[in-house]
Amino acid sequence: MDSRRRHSLPLLSLLINFVLLNPTYGIGEFGYEVIRVNYKFDGSGPTLSALRAHDAVRHLSIFAGVDLPLGGTGRPDAVGLYYAKIGIGTPSKDYYVQVDTGSDITWVNCIQCRQCPKKGYHGIELTLYNPKDSLTANLVSCNQPFCKAIGGGLSGCGANASCFYTEVYGDGSYSMGYFVEDVVQYDRVSGDLQTKSANGTVIFGCGAGQSGDLGSPDDALDGILGFGKSNSSMLSQLASSGKVKKMFAHCLDGDNGGGIFAIGHVVQPQVNTTPLVRDQPHYNVNMTAIQVGSDYLNLTTDVLFGDKKGAIIDSGTTLAYLPEAIYVPLVKKILSTQPDLKLQTLHDQYTCFEFSESRVDEGFPNITLHFENSLSLMVYPHDYLFHFEDLMCIGWQNSGMGSQDKKNITVLGDLVLSNKLVLYDLEKQSIGWTEYNCSSSIQLKDEITGSVHLVGAHSLSRGCITTSRTAAFFSLVALLFILFLQSML
Repeated sequence: MDSRRRHSLPLLSLLINFVLLNPTYGIGEFGYEVIRVNYKFDGSGPTLSALRAHDAVRHLSIFAGVDLPLGGTGRPDAVGLYYAKIGIGTPSKDYYVQVDTGSDITWVNCIQCRQCPKKGYHGIELTLYNPKDSLTANLVSCNQPFCKAIGGGLSGCGANASCFYTEVYGDGSYSMGYFVEDVVQYDRVSGDLQTKSANGTVIFGCGAGQSGDLGSPDDALDGILGFGKSNSSMLSQLASSGKVKKMFAHCLDGDNGGGIFAIGHVVQPQVNTTPLVRDQPHYNVNMTAIQVGSDYLNLTTDVLFGDKKGAIIDSGTTLAYLPEAIYVPLVKKILSTQPDLKLQTLHDQYTCFEFSESRVDEGFPNITLHFENSLSLMVYPHDYLFHFEDLMCIGWQNSGMGSQDKKNITVLGDLVLSNKLVLYDLEKQSIGWTEYNCSSSIQLKDEITGSVHLVGAHSLSRGCITTSRTAAFFSLVALLFILFLQSML
């Protein structure tokens, strides 16, 4: 979904509809437990060695990293969704959620969602989450700190009232529902291309209704995995519980689909970084120049910096959106290399033309985006041009044509992020990237032992996982089976 940004709209009518459609659903169906909290060393007079031992155990709970199996199609698919698989509940069930660094809230479609499709993106079997089926599920009330922090409580709500959410995106789609706390299962890195099951308690949205692409059978997934900067994101929640560091990376394979998505300290490959713009809700960075081929566009700092907000790095956006002051000269410069093209406008937004897909890299210039700290990002013609209805279309989009809330912003989505390892370091408030083979592997450092482990690529397809290691395993099993049959003859 393109340029999906969250609005803080209350959508009161949607909430009223939800309550009317579900009059019997309330927090009392699950109830709450009161947990008595005592200081571990209360009355025992802790020694310094005891406190150090306690801290050592606390630090050992930090994982070397988390490996999230990644799926999604590469360049042949104009939609370009990338999604991860996570387990939720006790007993655990698998859910496929779109990886979105531009969203802070994680949510999955809930049992109350009557219009949710049973099959979604590329025929994936979708699962509706039912809190009643999980032994570890608890509803979140509107007087809990989490709900108060995100403004999810309605005016005058009491202790037993559910905490609602509404997540509205820039393309007009939305998800609405209520918050639940439950156990989330994931793969903890335990060795080279090896993982062990681990879990953590996370608060996420239980989607009771949605619209737009979120409910389309062609594009639908079980939900969205919010990996934004705020304290409500899954990354921040796991980090606050001491499970992980606030560092992660993704490598979206634009050629083969899938790729790498891992939480942890990436030490190989080494990546140059640029600072995040302060006091911004997303992963914003300052762009300093744009180069088309060997020529630089004549742009002012104010235009490039976007009123001091910078450019947003967002894996949940498919294309790339530029302010009109950048979009117009950029597209003009690109098209000047092929002056005889007959341009067409499709769906009132895509500039398209007839051109051989195999010759785009020869016929059009590379685009280089420059950022602070001398970090650059190369975008090739086969990245910013995509095949659509027997035509080639330009992936750069004019954000100046959008609604007022997203007017003239810069959002860099999968169009420019694919085939690059992108590192997010919230510990140092920086982000970086490098061109990389997203079908290979990266190295994560164990912060406790200092050891380094390989994390490989995945390619989820219709609920199956394919990695170099599992493929080799099944090949070995097949070979042994053949040898067994031969010995029986």
